[in-house]
Amino acid sequence: MTDTTGDSGVDADAPGRPTDRLTPLLFAVAIFTSAALVFVVQPMVTKLVLPMLGGSPAVWNTAMVFFQTALLAGYGYAHLLQRVASIRTQVAIHLALLLAAALFLPLGVNGWPGDPDPSAPILWLLATLALSVGAPFAVLSATAPLLQAWYARVRAGHADGRNPYVLYAASNLGSFLALLSYPVLIEPLATLSGQRGWFGWSGGYVVFVLMVVALAFVVWRRRLDRTTEPAPLAASAPIPWRRKGVLVFLAAAPSSLMLGVTAHLSTDVASAPFLWVLPLALYLLTFVIAFQSRPWIPLNVTLAIQAATGAVCVLIVAFRSANWSMAFGIHLIAFFFAALMCHQLLAARRPPPDRLTEFYLLLSLGGVVGGAFTALIAPAVFNMVWEYPLVLVLVGLARPWGRGRLTGGQTGALVAAALVAASPVLLSLWLNAADGPRGWFHASFPLGMDQLTMVLLMPVAICAFLVRDRALAFTAVLLMITLSAQWIARGYDWSLSERSFFGVMRVANAPDPRLGGDVHVLMHGTTLHGAQARDHRFDCVPTLYYAAVTPIGQAATMVGRRGPAKIGVVGQGSGAMAAYKRTEDTMTFFEIDPMVNELSRDPRWFSYISDCASGPIETVLGDARLTLAREAPGSYDLLIIDAFSSDAVPTHLLTEEAIAGYLELLKPEGVVLLHLSNRNLDITLPAIAAAQALGRPSLHQLYYERDDTPMMAEASTEVLILSPTAAGLADFGMDDRWNTPARTAVRPWTDDYVNLFGALQRSMSDTEELRALRR
Repeated sequence: MTDTTGDSGVDADAPGRPTDRLTPLLFAVAIFTSAALVFVVQPMVTKLVLPMLGGSPAVWNTAMVFFQTALLAGYGYAHLLQRVASIRTQVAIHLALLLAAALFLPLGVNGWPGDPDPSAPILWLLATLALSVGAPFAVLSATAPLLQAWYARVRAGHADGRNPYVLYAASNLGSFLALLSYPVLIEPLATLSGQRGWFGWSGGYVVFVLMVVALAFVVWRRRLDRTTEPAPLAASAPIPWRRKGVLVFLAAAPSSLMLGVTAHLSTDVASAPFLWVLPLALYLLTFVIAFQSRPWIPLNVTLAIQAATGAVCVLIVAFRSANWSMAFGIHLIAFFFAALMCHQLLAARRPPPDRLTEFYLLLSLGGVVGGAFTALIAPAVFNMVWEYPLVLVLVGLARPWGRGRLTGGQTGALVAAALVAASPVLLSLWLNAADGPRGWFHASFPLGMDQLTMVLLMPVAICAFLVRDRALAFTAVLLMITLSAQWIARGYDWSLSERSFFGVMRVANAPDPRLGGDVHVLMHGTTLHGAQARDHRFDCVPTLYYAAVTPIGQAATMVGRRGPAKIGVVGQGSGAMAAYKRTEDTMTFFEIDPMVNELSRDPRWFSYISDCASGPIETVLGDARLTLAREAPGSYDLLIIDAFSSDAVPTHLLTEEAIAGYLELLKPEGVVLLHLSNRNLDITLPAIAAAQALGRPSLHQLYYERDDTPMMAEASTEVLILSPTAAGLADFGMDDRWNTPARTAVRPWTDDYVNLFGALQRSMSDTEELRALRR
């Protein structure tokens, strides 16, 4: 006999018996647990493979595409399983697959693909993730739509059975809480081996399997032993193809924005899970709100806030001079309300319960499309990061389109927006056309063109808000803001812009009369990573961090005085260190990005390697931890660790094990130098802690650039040097610019433990220990 429970709270086949409350609770707990396991594994496993690809933020975005694809596979399996009429058979099949996937536990990095090829890292990363975590992730991800489909049948006749989508909120709540717990609790308190072991994620997977067994037992005994199996739900009308396309678009836009804002934020801070999980957690929170029966934030409120924050965000995304914390907040808020708007529109279009798994399949397909566009297609198509501002603009098409002609006020707002948006572009063209206006401008507006552009374009953002109920007009105004802001924010006139998996590399000419005229600069992301004067009088003079007066230049000079030196440099940049190579020296660069090697060896852009070095210089491509492991122990006089991905330092190069490996490569009196300059993280104290844990002598120096030098001549630089013996640092110790760091209570980073959240907190609070160290 089928379940005929009505909305009155009693079962029709057992008058007076209270409604079964255990079954909904079991379903909700099981869905919550599976979602938590699905999403806590993402930062954990990505952190495992991150060191093999140099810590690039692109690792996370590519991994997200993998997880979205695995999610699509799981949803596809859940959709196909609905063709099996019997719930008992479906449960048995799913339990069998859960047990089969358990064979991949405990989680770890599968070594079958070997070491990554820097020229084709994406295929290696996808293959490694598939072999390492693909099976348990795909089967777990299928649980949420499967349990909702089973719930709709088991609870047929109940009010909650007619709206199983409410359980999707429980699923995303589990995902949201799991992600937030990772940077705040899991990463600072547990090692990686502990996180993935039997007392961590793998143990949680076993508990979940037992939970599904218990759920199946309870459902079969409580719901099926005394009744016939619930009948399949009545078939509703098919979802039209046009509506399917809309659903895919509404799912794709937030997915693309999530990866776009992640790359934008993590490029200038760190390749760290605590930054990656914030956009993903907010992304999941929007699902929680959108699929509630009574959303915390109504759609009309979402639309208003999205219009305001979206217009401001497309303006500031072009500039890097804004206050970091303010920009961080604006980007996250704009992303949150754009995603919430799309997901609320998705929820409003959800089909009847019999097409639940098809709906989730389309939603997952949209996620893959959006993720693949941002992480895989855009880097191959665009020479700069255009995908994030582009999708910020296009998401405006999801807004209400309105009917009839524009009102007089809306037409006026469009005309005003066009005129004002063009003004910064016209002003910049006029200033660049003549020297007189340029001098007048800089005298009248000391804040600069970027700040003036922000002020001029704010009224255009207001115009966008005024036409927020007209999707096409709103999108057009956002496009005006984007084009104008991007034109002004381009900074230098770029001679070259190239993009690879590891980031955007750009070369520009920044003339400086005090350096003889033309100066070529190299930008990686938003950070200046090299500069070379092209005048023959200065072209072999190292600049910026590598100038002779900086700690890096001091180290190269000091080691050179001891005789012929073997030098290794991790991070090639413009190749400025090559200027220190003498005929009797040998020098090897260790670089993960083939594009950097090509640019620094092309004399059209930089000639340190081709013309300034005395003798040939070798470049070894690949992650430094992997390539240095192949070098002969005890062979280097100087090893410089200077690897950047914009300002995001690969943390695996600063762990206790990594530093111990560097020291093993040194001669008894050799020196390893760690370049620790960073705008947003304290990576100095963990490095000092690692040196102290290893019991090796170390010296610290923070050099401040002088105001009276040419702009590209030198740069403020912070370093830590270590040696296997005290004799290796004896001559450095006689220079009062070098200081022995005090004992630190900060925990050293290891391959099994990194606390970047703490590094960010220390940097933001400017602790007494840091102030004393840098005094």
